Amino acid sequence: MRTDIPQPVRLADYRPSDYLIDRVELDIKLHATATRVQSKLSLRPNPKGVPGAPLILDGDDLKAKYVLLNGAQIDSSGLFLTPDQLRLETPPQEPFHLEIETEIDPTANTRLMGLYRSGTAYCTQCEAEGFRRITYFLDRPDVLSVYTTRIEADFREAQVLLGNGNRIESGTIEGTGRHFAIWHDPFPKPCYLFALVGGILGSIHDRFVTRSGRDVALGIYVEPGKETSATYAMDALKRSMAWDEEVFGREYDLDVFNIVAVSDFNMGAMENKGLNVFNDKYVLASPATATDTDYAQIEAVIAHEYFHNWTGNRITCRDWFQLCLKEGLTVYRDHEFSADMRSRAVRRIADVRTLRSQQFPEDAGPLAHNVRPDTYLEINNFYTATVYEKGAELIRMLKVLIGDEAFHKGMDLYFARHDGTAATIEEFIACFAEAAKRDLTQFSLWYHQSGTPHVEVESAYDKQAQTLTLDFTQSCKPTPGQDTKQPFLIPIAFGLIASDGAPIALQAGGSDQASEDELARGVIELATTRRRVVFQSVPTRPVPSLLRGFSAPVRLGNSSSEADLLTLVAHDTDSFNRWQAAQTYATRQLLHAVEVVRSGRKPIYDEAFIDALLRVLEQSSDPAFIAQVITLPGEADLAREIGENVDPDAIHGARKALRQAIGEGLKPNLLQTYQALTSKDPYSPDATAAGRRALRNAALDLFCAGNPEEGLPLALQQFESATTMTDKIAALSILTAHAGPEREKALEAFYATHASEALVIDKWFILQATIPEPETLARVKSLMQHAAFSLHNPNRTRSLIGAFATGNQTQFNAADGSGYDFLAGIVLELDSINPQVAARLLAAFRSWRSLETKRQGLAEAALRRVASVSGLSPDVKDIAERSLG
Repeated sequence: MRTDIPQPVRLADYRPSDYLIDRVELDIKLHATATRVQSKLSLRPNPKGVPGAPLILDGDDLKAKYVLLNGAQIDSSGLFLTPDQLRLETPPQEPFHLEIETEIDPTANTRLMGLYRSGTAYCTQCEAEGFRRITYFLDRPDVLSVYTTRIEADFREAQVLLGNGNRIESGTIEGTGRHFAIWHDPFPKPCYLFALVGGILGSIHDRFVTRSGRDVALGIYVEPGKETSATYAMDALKRSMAWDEEVFGREYDLDVFNIVAVSDFNMGAMENKGLNVFNDKYVLASPATATDTDYAQIEAVIAHEYFHNWTGNRITCRDWFQLCLKEGLTVYRDHEFSADMRSRAVRRIADVRTLRSQQFPEDAGPLAHNVRPDTYLEINNFYTATVYEKGAELIRMLKVLIGDEAFHKGMDLYFARHDGTAATIEEFIACFAEAAKRDLTQFSLWYHQSGTPHVEVESAYDKQAQTLTLDFTQSCKPTPGQDTKQPFLIPIAFGLIASDGAPIALQAGGSDQASEDELARGVIELATTRRRVVFQSVPTRPVPSLLRGFSAPVRLGNSSSEADLLTLVAHDTDSFNRWQAAQTYATRQLLHAVEVVRSGRKPIYDEAFIDALLRVLEQSSDPAFIAQVITLPGEADLAREIGENVDPDAIHGARKALRQAIGEGLKPNLLQTYQALTSKDPYSPDATAAGRRALRNAALDLFCAGNPEEGLPLALQQFESATTMTDKIAALSILTAHAGPEREKALEAFYATHASEALVIDKWFILQATIPEPETLARVKSLMQHAAFSLHNPNRTRSLIGAFATGNQTQFNAADGSGYDFLAGIVLELDSINPQVAARLLAAFRSWRSLETKRQGLAEAALRRVASVSGLSPDVKDIAERSLG
């Protein structure tokens, strides 16, 4: 464990590297406990650096065997060498060569950064700063080098040897039982994109011909025996490649593209040039083991990592402060791909749900930070929803502001101007400003100011004058380090709807008019703290439909009446706003009910809302969309809306009561829907079939909530007869939520059937960790002793401990503080094993200040317990200290 005191890294302190590394030749001899890494670096002084500066190479827990400068040993007075740094005091001021050999132990590397073992396979993870755990290097993203890598291993333990780029040579080493492969990547890249994999792996192969005629060999490598479970991932890869050519004009540039699935991985996947390494949960799928959600996630993550080939690899980020430049942009691209592959409306709803559940709480708590941070202590802690999800929303918002044509011109200009470079946000935005012929200075504030803006709208209709007046105001609460905010540039997509659902033509007038461009695009630009817009010639009182498509990542205060919300649910032509109106109506009902529950009374719900859900349920055009509409806001959503003095038990009680009321009120309709969507057709993961299953299972869930005596036998029947994991896990989820012998029998049966399928057992852990009952913490502790559980496996840790901390609002936030104490203890135990995973678990405390007073005190005590421990990793120390503020 590192015990040094890390120093903050500041964007303002950035300066170019004093040296550049043009070529890297690596010779890596794999061994389970003593891998030898020989690196030959071709360096030169950087014309933009400080002349005569010492050469300082990064290391992390390295064992150096030797260092040669231009083939000769270095005088000891000129070389400073520790496990964490190589410093050459007076390097040559012309091109020179440095040869270094290090020895590392992949088996002991439980941090899963650098070179490590996953099962019996060797693999690497170098983003953000893992390459320094392999060899000494200028471990920063603006040092771009051409790599040639020779990998050698015992054939019996590593029959497959994969690296970046194209394989240029391979062979056996006579008399040794060892073999080698040499890989060359012709595209200069930062060291965080370096990768190798060695092991005994099964594989499937295919080909893709690019639009210019390049024949690309595709390979997906998995644990032997699981090859057939990779076929959907291969299909998703080929569709991603074709889509990127068609929509963004981006063609693949190497002769091979390989994907490797491993079971021990800190993240979802990694976009290493030509060799993507994946958490196997985002590769492996079959109808018997994967849900529709799993298939959709595989499709999205495969696309995301492939799209990085241009937005991240060919154009990388100058420094880690620019992380959103590759991640936010690529998330936007994978969202668009998924929308084209599936239902655009449902995809948009899913993306906004994720933003609100993960990023909005981040913005509202002590871990808030800019989309492009100004400073960091540990870069691994900035792979956040703010960088990824909010970063993607900024790209989408930019497109709304400047229009489709200018957006695509800006993207083309960005690719042409910055290919082969390490770029910045300023350079990216400049391309769009030039393409749109527009000043985007105010838009850029979104990258520099943290927090979620709050937009309030007051609507007034003058029947005699036939005018509609909309008064907009924006504000943003202080966030850590930012007490005051400048006004954001907020595009508000809008429309006007008559009470009968007919659209109303838009015509501005007077001194408060919208521009012709705003009217043509249906977008009001709020660039000041306040703005009034008056519409003329409005013949009847309209219902404003605002923030259509969620055109900006803001919180929209909604003063619409319940009748107006129901009009939007029934008639809005914008699918997102139809869903949003239903969510807003339900949220109002629930927030009122929370106060009723806190006072000890039983909540009563408005039957008009249940009638509105009935009208939605009776539609049949898009089952996936209907399933979203009838799904209530989650407990975390309600906690976010309350904002302070949050009582998780009251929220749970209010939501449970509304689900029961809906289930009772729509009993025959839900049952009819469930029965009508029952199908014996062969499984297909396509959007249409997945949408039908989504609505069928949502109907069963609500039916059981209101009618458990009749519903639970239906759920049990579905569980026992299901031929797909989607239907089986949906039924098990319902059974698990209801105490009784059926639950335990079903859980036992599920484990017995799927004990050999690690990814399926992850679901089994998640379901038990999220049971909202006082006995769940004891269950979680017991499951930690289960033979299938290991703190060393990130997937398993996230599925049990992470699911409890982030998915069980009542039990993690138990009134006696037991949930907080439990997580604090796990974080401290895990910190010595895998600090990155430990830090991400600790981030579950991000909203502790919004809780009621007693829970606040208990959560703070648990955080201080963690922060007080000496020798914490920088990862955990950073989260603990920022959480405490």
